[in-house]
Amino acid sequence: MNLVESIRIAIRSLAANKLRSALTMLGIIIGVAAVIALMGVGRGASAAIDQQINSMGTNLLFVSPGSLNQSGVRTAQGTAQTLTYEDALALDDPERLPAVAAVAPQVEAMGQVVYMGNNVNTRILGVTAAYSPVRNYTVQDGEFITDAHVQAKSSVVVLGANVAGTLFPDASPVGQTVRINNITFRVIGVLTAKGGSGMGNQDDQVIVPITTAMARLSRSRMGAGNVISQISVQVVDAQQMDAAVEQISAVLRERHNVRYEDDFTIRSQQDMLESATAITDVLTLFLGGVAGISLLVGGIGIMNIMLVSVTERTREIGIRKAIGATRRNVLAQFLTEATILSVLGGLIGVVAGAGIARLISGLSVGTMTLQPVIAPDSIVLATAFSLAVGLFFGIYPAFRAASLNPIEALRYE
Repeated sequence: MNLVESIRIAIRSLAANKLRSALTMLGIIIGVAAVIALMGVGRGASAAIDQQINSMGTNLLFVSPGSLNQSGVRTAQGTAQTLTYEDALALDDPERLPAVAAVAPQVEAMGQVVYMGNNVNTRILGVTAAYSPVRNYTVQDGEFITDAHVQAKSSVVVLGANVAGTLFPDASPVGQTVRINNITFRVIGVLTAKGGSGMGNQDDQVIVPITTAMARLSRSRMGAGNVISQISVQVVDAQQMDAAVEQISAVLRERHNVRYEDDFTIRSQQDMLESATAITDVLTLFLGGVAGISLLVGGIGIMNIMLVSVTERTREIGIRKAIGATRRNVLAQFLTEATILSVLGGLIGVVAGAGIARLISGLSVGTMTLQPVIAPDSIVLATAFSLAVGLFFGIYPAFRAASLNPIEALRYE
């Protein structure tokens, strides 16, 4: 009996019990659909985080303050007030730091922004004019902070897209005045929307000149320097990342008189990307594993139904063996039925999983908008796994059918 004949007989046998066959496939359908949909969500989250990090700019290094050591207890990185605006100015030296293309210091604070009856609590970012090209920020209306604003400590502000929409739902905010922590600022621009992800929403912030932030909003000082939160450094090209780290470290160690342990940290954009990717990879693997359990349950269902089928068809098996069917023919017949159940269930599951992914596309979870990514390898993996499950759980019933004694089988009632 050839393969085509085995498939024809298997389809006829399964069609004789349509409801039972459909219910048997249901476990495989649910398992494959869950694998496709959940892996799509995991990969979509990874892609969103990658896009968010890449939207910050290119070839970036992030210099942050170090940690404090109080009574032998070390605090988290970034808690020490060891980074100053003067440090940033010192790093903007092409002769001493040839690998550095641009430097953009920043000061962060939280505050309330008010316009007439509307108000919003949001992040206040004090920056220089270099922040726009370094961090890939553009304005959709008005202008960004300029060097003149920084030098004059001007009370001007650029609103994030969401903040502008909240405070000025029906009009352009450019030229209007708002109050930030009870200080009047003139709106000079609105940022182009970037959207949000698991790393936070870049549209929920306002930007002011760094000198204004330090003088009127932050007032945090250390000795003769103005404390800042972070310095974003754009490197000339990706091949000079290591050289830029060495040059930055040398300047800061000299300025801070550091000999043994740095009081600052330097992270690259690639470091952030790898950390985020590692987390999302674990998430995707976990989601795939949870969905894989459904496939195993479906496989057990196939084995259960095939065992029932062997019992119901004992006399049929005896007749086939009596008229010349070999043990191999019977084994192949029942394996073919199990395979058809699993493959057909897997294909339906792929379509169902893609449909589920399409339905949840655009759904907002916190600051992240779900955009599932259905990759071809996940489809191949889910289909292959469903086939493997069908074969694995179909082997025992097939062997049991093939091992029946034809004389005993013919006596079976």
